[in-house]
Amino acid sequence: MASVEGSGERWRLVLLAALLICGLILEFGQCQQDDGRTTPPGRKPNPSKGKPVRGAGKATPKPKVKATPAPPAAANQGPVHLTRVVKKGKFQRVEDSLSVRAGDTLELRCKGNPVAWGVPAYLEEDDEGRLKTVQHDRYGTLTLSNSTGADTGEYTCFPMYCEDRDCRKEYDKAVKVFVFFPDPQELFVPSSSYYEVIQLRTNWPTVLPCQVTSPDAKVSLHREFPPVEVAVDGAEITFNVKQGFTIHRPKLHHAGELYCVASLGNLRQSSVKYMLIYVNYPVAPPAPVIQASSSSVAIGQNLQVTCTVIGEQDVVIDFTWEYPGQQIGRPLYTQDSVHPEGGGLGRQQSQTVLLVDGVRDVDGGTYTCTAQNLQGSRTTSTTVKVLAAAAAAAKDKAQDKPKPKKP
Repeated sequence: MASVEGSGERWRLVLLAALLICGLILEFGQCQQDDGRTTPPGRKPNPSKGKPVRGAGKATPKPKVKATPAPPAAANQGPVHLTRVVKKGKFQRVEDSLSVRAGDTLELRCKGNPVAWGVPAYLEEDDEGRLKTVQHDRYGTLTLSNSTGADTGEYTCFPMYCEDRDCRKEYDKAVKVFVFFPDPQELFVPSSSYYEVIQLRTNWPTVLPCQVTSPDAKVSLHREFPPVEVAVDGAEITFNVKQGFTIHRPKLHHAGELYCVASLGNLRQSSVKYMLIYVNYPVAPPAPVIQASSSSVAIGQNLQVTCTVIGEQDVVIDFTWEYPGQQIGRPLYTQDSVHPEGGGLGRQQSQTVLLVDGVRDVDGGTYTCTAQNLQGSRTTSTTVKVLAAAAAAAKDKAQDKPKPKKP
């Protein structure tokens, strides 16, 4: 019986050891799973776990990363260009002009980041939310919905050059497109006024902006009184469908009340009236010349200081004076005149004369004349000395003394 009991005890010990070994094996397998072979739901695996780490146990300093300043946003932009979004995923390269039927949506895309947009003045004050611009990573978009003929005009994309937060438009790299919005009821772009006053300046091109909504409209220029069509010869007067009529060298006979007439199919309409006022515009500021009747005068004598300008005919010159007597409130007396300059070259002489009667001590000093026209002003001066009574008598005696005759 003792041997049987000893044998049973040994088997119990063996079984207990086997169970202990199995437990250790299972525990080791579970640890292997936890080392990255399985990932709990909802958590991303960490690739660094279970991998050998080079230099483990050594204190390795963290490398310093030198911050490199980002280049200006526009510095590495290529040439910008405009495309029209015809529909989702389909684009059309635009040229210098584009026609979009009134009522349709215009969507333009401009390559670059960032970009800025220029639109017709009418749309700059848009408060209906029809115009929207959005900047994306590589391009900007402009979207105009519910378009009308009044939206006709030039649309511009400006690439921006930025330094930190300071950005400016690069005007020399801008791309433009003129967009027409043909309207079957409106041939001319609507205007807020019935009359427009335009100055005709000498030798300065003048534009009559008879802007049409359709590039196919036929446009002519007319005079109100007498009622006649104005000849457009392509030299003195030209027409551009995106600008209107240009008078290249305005003359007096171009002045008056003019208007434009547009026709397309069976539709014929007139534009607003343009009141053209002719102004003989000078090519440069005036060049005044000043001269006193005498550089020195005696007390009680009269003095005249003359300021003269020779310039273009019909150009108005405004004269102003500064003189010593001004300091005590001595009134200003002048005589102004304008008359043609000889030679028949279309020149005129404008002149003003400052009169000082009964010269006093306070009238001695600097006399300054300023002449001004539409181009600017220029100034010239002269100095007059007032003589005391004794000095004046000596001067008169010297002038009256006869000169010795030559032998």
